Amino acid sequence: MEIIALVRVLVDSSVWIEFFRRNEPYHDIVSRLMDDEQIVCCGVILAELIQGAKSDKELAVLENFLQVFTFIPETPELWVAAGKISHKLRRKGVTIGLADCFIAVAAASVKVRVATLDGHFDELCKPAGISLFPMT
Repeated sequence: MEIIALVRVLVDSSVWIEFFRRNEPYHDIVSRLMDDEQIVCCGVILAELIQGAKSDKELAVLENFLQVFTFIPETPELWVAAGKISHKLRRKGVTIGLADCFIAVAAASVKVRVATLDGHFDELCKPAGISLFPMT
């Protein structure tokens, strides 16, 4: 019997927002990823979600991410890599926020896919060495 390893996925805040709004197919996709323990997180994504929380109940759910998900270790080297990608893209006339550049290099550092609804992550695939998780 062949064992197939499940892909680990870094879920971007754009997908989490749709999940919390219970919008399909995103709610179902993220639910399955959680059930299969495939989700990893990073501090920037959690901070973005906390920033947009609308109630103390939402804050409590988000703070629980720390116990539920594995977090990608944040290092100065990842921030340097994110800055370099941002710099390289800006020189080509492409402006992508530093947080998204960090998310991309963090995902690449642990070889996980990125689940996102933000089209500019397409621009980050090649320079960061990431692949996207299909959201349909």
